[in-house]
Amino acid sequence: MNGESAEEINGFLDIVRGELRQCYYELRSTGKEITAEAIKNKYLGIEEDRKSLLEVFDLHNNEIKALIGKGISEGTYKRYVVTLGKIKRFLKEKYKKSDILLCDLKHKFIADFDYFLKTTDNLDHNTCIGYLKKLKKIANLCVKNEWINRNPFMGYKCVAKEVEREILTEDELKLLQDKTFPSKRLEQVRDIFLFSCYTGYAYAEVLALTPDHIGVGLDGEKWIFMTRGKTDGRSNVMLLPIALELIEKYRNHPECVRSGRLFPVRSNQKYNDYLKEIAAVCGIKKTLTTHIARHTFATTVTLANDVPIESVSAMLGHKSIRTTQIYAKVVQKKVSNNMKELRDKLSGKPDSICEKQRNSKRLSR
Repeated sequence: MNGESAEEINGFLDIVRGELRQCYYELRSTGKEITAEAIKNKYLGIEEDRKSLLEVFDLHNNEIKALIGKGISEGTYKRYVVTLGKIKRFLKEKYKKSDILLCDLKHKFIADFDYFLKTTDNLDHNTCIGYLKKLKKIANLCVKNEWINRNPFMGYKCVAKEVEREILTEDELKLLQDKTFPSKRLEQVRDIFLFSCYTGYAYAEVLALTPDHIGVGLDGEKWIFMTRGKTDGRSNVMLLPIALELIEKYRNHPECVRSGRLFPVRSNQKYNDYLKEIAAVCGIKKTLTTHIARHTFATTVTLANDVPIESVSAMLGHKSIRTTQIYAKVVQKKVSNNMKELRDKLSGKPDSICEKQRNSKRLSR
């Protein structure tokens, strides 16, 4: 080998040595374990463990499925399954692919998925945000496991719009309570709905209630002690007189005796169908749902009667009092509307304080 060839080879080796050193520094900056194999793969451009989006999503869903009843509700698991299904359909229709690598999960992918949900699926903004938040959790998981270096959701706003919480007024609640129904079927559904209005429990919680959930609190009163499946938070509620009456009413009901539950709760679909009938019979123009019952408990029944927001938050099983503050805004708006009506009435009267003072001055002259 002549000197010129040796010099050429040495120059090439110097270049390779420099590139390998650069690979070493790049690996060290990521905090990953540095091995000869890792440096070699980095140099050759071989990606280690190239995971795909659907692979990670499936892994996550299988893990939370195993945790159902151990801090995770079945409803939460199902919502992730539905989200995964929508992403699969989005990939097929938009990108003509069955999956993508995590490195292809970019800001544009999120924006395109958001647009797809709003146009193709015709979903409202808040529903879309729910799906995006689940995808965001998967992205966060990928960052934590160092499968991607940068979170594609960085700078992407996933903020739900504030919606008007529909509630029953005191008059509507009394109308519902005093109404005599033509069938036992509607009467039972009305009673269960009323129970939700006076306890704040949603359909799933009322369905799960058994006599074992009832106990005596430190105050000597009867309480329901339970954990909300949705948030895994405690939701203990002291039973108001009407709630106690409703429990007693169904104590010996054949279906309750057979199932061991407090109420003869029907399927969610049937329940909602019957609530529509009840609203029509009562002349209530609002769409009755267990959500409205829960909102009514938080506003008309508690906050409007000076129950502190901290106590309401605890009874609703909220993890943060900020979640409960939306109900305080509803009450504040109601009070504001009432005061405006009062202001308008008073401003139209000629015998206001200012008017009396003006009249008195005229007479004294």
